[in-house]
Amino acid sequence: MSETIVKPQSAAQGQPALRSLVMAYETPSILKSSYQIATSIGLFLVACAAMYWSLHVSYWLTAALTVPTAGLLVRVFIIQHDCGHGAFFRSRRLNDLVGQFCSLLTFTPYAQWRRQHNCHHRNWNNLDRREAGADIYSTCSTVAEYQALSRWGRFKFRVMRHPIMAHVVIPPLVFLFLYRVPFDTPKDWTRERWSVYLTNLSVVALLATLMLLFGFWQVLLVQIPVIAVTSIIGVGLFSLQHRFEGVFWARQGEWNSTTASIEGSSYFKLPRVLQWFTGNIGFHHIHHLSPRVPNYRLEACHNSLPELHVVKALSWRDAFRVIRLMLWDETNRQMVRFADVRAERRRKSPARP
Repeated sequence: MSETIVKPQSAAQGQPALRSLVMAYETPSILKSSYQIATSIGLFLVACAAMYWSLHVSYWLTAALTVPTAGLLVRVFIIQHDCGHGAFFRSRRLNDLVGQFCSLLTFTPYAQWRRQHNCHHRNWNNLDRREAGADIYSTCSTVAEYQALSRWGRFKFRVMRHPIMAHVVIPPLVFLFLYRVPFDTPKDWTRERWSVYLTNLSVVALLATLMLLFGFWQVLLVQIPVIAVTSIIGVGLFSLQHRFEGVFWARQGEWNSTTASIEGSSYFKLPRVLQWFTGNIGFHHIHHLSPRVPNYRLEACHNSLPELHVVKALSWRDAFRVIRLMLWDETNRQMVRFADVRAERRRKSPARP
């Protein structure tokens, strides 16, 4: 932390036409969208049926099927996400209908999540325009803000962001319980608040129907593990998108959307199978350049534009290393760990006689 880092010229500088080049990939394909629905929602429903069938064989088999089923639900969530951006179909009505159907499977209220997520797309990596809500995954605090907290405040801050708490304990609670109430939703967001209530009623009706067909405990043994694993995977991926080594965060006077897309949003290079399950979520730098590019066109966009090849790719090894990067050091312009802050404090503290 002590050595000031001078960053090279932004990879996005001198590329005013980059956003317009990416926008050429915004047009959705009804055939590709329909195929993705079949291979995502369709296969997810088949996988759920297989899990219910496997309960009569062995719960070990049911547990083994949980991971691929959760992977398919991540893919369903990506469709819901694209619909929220108006990227999956040309028709807004069709986007909303498909997105709302996906929300019954993901337990995530469509209209509420869409509007909150779109707020993120207006201000990401902008230190002066961070949302004041409960998001601990796509935003960050500065070292100075953390150090200004009381001892108890710093302890709570660290506990909530410990990898086990933030990436294993909290995600299932968010999807199962927090999304059941209009948290972080202003009172004048009437449509979004109703989205929460109507989603809850629809989910209850769906679960009640399944319980009549398969039994109370059988439904819990299938649906809860699937939602839990899906949330852990999804939140884990989401947390890597704006906090990594070499990331760009800035105050309003230095912030611009192109630089924040190229240097402030990650390119997480996944193996082909995982890239398929996650709906090309690794190409997040392109998604921020233009949220209306459908997920199935992100890779083609990245491959065809040499201007995007300067973006450093994150690997699985990087993912496990950067998971502890929680604070932005404004002096050195880099993400740091809590351990780095403690070490710097000890270094500056006068030695005891």
